[in-house]
Amino acid sequence: MTSTFHLRRLAAGLAIAMLLPLGVACSGTSAKDGSTLGDGTAAPLSPEEQKRRDALARLQTRQDATCESLGPRITQCSMDDARATMTPEQLAELDLEKTAPKHTAEFIDQCKSADYSPRQVRVMEVCQAEESECAPLLSCLDNMKAETK
Repeated sequence: MTSTFHLRRLAAGLAIAMLLPLGVACSGTSAKDGSTLGDGTAAPLSPEEQKRRDALARLQTRQDATCESLGPRITQCSMDDARATMTPEQLAELDLEKTAPKHTAEFIDQCKSADYSPRQVRVMEVCQAEESECAPLLSCLDNMKAETK
């Protein structure tokens, strides 16, 4: 039972940066709106729509890069915490060397597919650039939470 608790703790540590805001992110719509002409070809985009789509694509590229580099750091923080707080037997049962890569991959996939606002992506970028230690990094990532108005 104790190992289940620690596995959940490890998963929670991995998820701390995944503050998936439900319905509060600003990026909103998909780049594919299904607009077609009568012959089935794509309708030409207005300059404003093209500019919006280009901005969304740049934001997604930044988010993907940040998620890729943040995932291993979050995993390492969780592993360090587990090693500091668990017994050798609990660590052996948890099998970090096997489970950590899976959690990292899950984090990256969820992070990349999240609908983060430009502000939230910037918070992730700044936190990982500025914070080298785990506790300050995780604390910094708390700033991703949706702003209340």
